[in-house]
Amino acid sequence: MNDAARIKPRPASTVLLLRDGPGGIEVLMVTRNVASDFASGALVFPGGRVDAADAEPATLSRCREVAGADAVAMAFRVAAVRETFEEAHLLLARRAGGDGLLAAEEVDTLESSLAARLGRAPHFADILAAGGIELAADLLVPFAHWITPAGPPKRFDTHFFLAPAPADQVAAHDGREAVDTVWISPHQAIADSEARRITLVFATRMNLAKLGRSRTVAEALAAARADTIVTVCPELVESPEGKLLRIPAAAGYGITEMPANLTSRAWVPRGTGS
Repeated sequence: MNDAARIKPRPASTVLLLRDGPGGIEVLMVTRNVASDFASGALVFPGGRVDAADAEPATLSRCREVAGADAVAMAFRVAAVRETFEEAHLLLARRAGGDGLLAAEEVDTLESSLAARLGRAPHFADILAAGGIELAADLLVPFAHWITPAGPPKRFDTHFFLAPAPADQVAAHDGREAVDTVWISPHQAIADSEARRITLVFATRMNLAKLGRSRTVAEALAAARADTIVTVCPELVESPEGKLLRIPAAAGYGITEMPANLTSRAWVPRGTGS
């Protein structure tokens, strides 16, 4: 086994936040800072690594129970909620014991109160510690599971989730990891990628295509709940036409191969593996 194959994938979560637009389903995407060391400049879904704090008992106690999810699985969900807040400033949370997601005015009031007390903009941990809310981790619907193949210097074991966007909260990029925010249809994002107007990494492109089979948020959530998730770890193979990225047919993406030159190198292995 070579050194690249020894790199252990880091646990990570990604969220496809959805809304119904005039022309059909839309998903929230952010543009990665060109200075980022992973997928720089690419259009991606909000997401990132699972932190140790995401699995702490005090954090998990702020979540509504999810049937069949242990502490490890819940940490992926917490990370998804946290990254959504940190990268897109959307808070998937409720008043403790409540049903509806927090309205924009409630989030603003909470942040203003904490900022006045702390003398700075509150972090996600500050909002949790303040009490009175619970994370809406139960609203996240598992959608996909991808593992970066051996080769890149950073590898991720990423769980993708779908979630309906809070109705009246307004997304805003953080200006550091994410430098732009856009609501876009899956088909438009893929078309823009093919026209070289934007960059998509392989996993993003494939999950956009999968999402694009649904016309509405309700359809997408129902399809995800009925689906069986098959882990995808793309394989780079040689063919007479050039290098191809291959994924298992059982993963349900409708295709099993794609030319490697159609996607960002962030998800293209530098070699064929071990």
